[in-house]
Amino acid sequence: MTSSPTQGIKTVLHPVSDLAAAKAVYTALLGVQPQADESYYVGFEAGGQHIGLVPAGAQQGMTSPVAYWHVPDIEAKLAEVTAAGATVKDPAHDVGGGRLVATVTDPDGNVLGLLQDS
Repeated sequence: MTSSPTQGIKTVLHPVSDLAAAKAVYTALLGVQPQADESYYVGFEAGGQHIGLVPAGAQQGMTSPVAYWHVPDIEAKLAEVTAAGATVKDPAHDVGGGRLVATVTDPDGNVLGLLQDS
C-alpha cells in the first residue's frame, strides 16, 4: 500500500520540432486556444488536463510524450518509486511558481513524470 497517493495524470508534455505547426494541430485537436503561448512552451487546458508542447524537448532528452502524475509530496513519491525499482532521471526541481517536477524511469526505461504544485 502506498503512503503517498497520486492525484492522477493531469499533465502531458510533448516534444515538438516545429512549435507553430504543432500548435496548429493541437489547437484543432483540443478545440481551444493555448493558455500559455511562448517561444519556449505552449500549453493548453482541455478536459481537466494540461497539454504542453516543448520545442526544446529533444535537446532535453524527451524522446516521446511524458505523462506527469500529480502528487502532493514529490520527494515522498520519489522515495517510494525508487525503493520499488524506478531510477531517477531528473531529480525534483522548480520550474517556476513553486511547481516542482521530476522524472523517473521504470524497469523497462519508460519515462514517468511527477509534478507537485505548491
